[in-house]
Amino acid sequence: MILAIDIGNTNIAIGCIDGERIAFKERLYSDLKKTELEYAISFKTVLEIYGIDSGELKGGIVSSVVPPITATVRHAAEKIIGKKMLEVGPGVKTGLDIRIDNPAQLGPDLAVGAVAGIAEYGCPLAVVDMGTATTITVVNEKRQVTGGMIMPGVGVSLDSLINRTSQLPKISLEPPKRIIGSNTVDCMKSGVLYGTAVCIDGMIGRIREELGGAVSVVATGGMARYIIPHCREKIVLDDALLLKGLKIIYDRNRKGV
Repeated sequence: MILAIDIGNTNIAIGCIDGERIAFKERLYSDLKKTELEYAISFKTVLEIYGIDSGELKGGIVSSVVPPITATVRHAAEKIIGKKMLEVGPGVKTGLDIRIDNPAQLGPDLAVGAVAGIAEYGCPLAVVDMGTATTITVVNEKRQVTGGMIMPGVGVSLDSLINRTSQLPKISLEPPKRIIGSNTVDCMKSGVLYGTAVCIDGMIGRIREELGGAVSVVATGGMARYIIPHCREKIVLDDALLLKGLKIIYDRNRKGV
């Protein structure tokens, strides 16, 4: 069993993987103010909740898009498992054939998602990751990462709308009864949920046109569960995609860990 951690701008996804089985998956808040010990306590608490003894963990892997806390989180995890954590970055084997202008610009989270997506869903492929930003990573039929899209995330867009208007309230994200809202809150819900779903559908359609054929689509990330059920395109919702990708990368590099 290994410990897998993906550090995002809003949340830290943490999970344990035993062979092909994901023992658990949880999210913690990405807090730049937390100390190494505070993160270690959080990780230990999560493991205890799921009845996992840190002594069972043979290793771990971490990916991050938040450099200021990467080392803090990695060292915290190492305190818990008593072993060195593998970090996704330069020199780590991912198995990806990256064909973008500057391969070094492909974020670790996008690389991890692509690795898992290729293994689980085949190619051509589009991986939709809905977190602080909404990203789409495209892999062609030759299993080459050719690029993608970056858009404001659902939460970022909603926060901007609320903070830049004087009369729009904070809202929850359950769907309204009708697409055509009859009050301010339902109008906002419809715009955010269905508007984002239509955007995702439209982008997938254009990706399909550019690739010249069918494309498998998988979605992950904290906001995906709110949006993907309202999409009309066929999209697989896989909340554990990044953990699966981290496990694959760990296995490809474990001889050097």
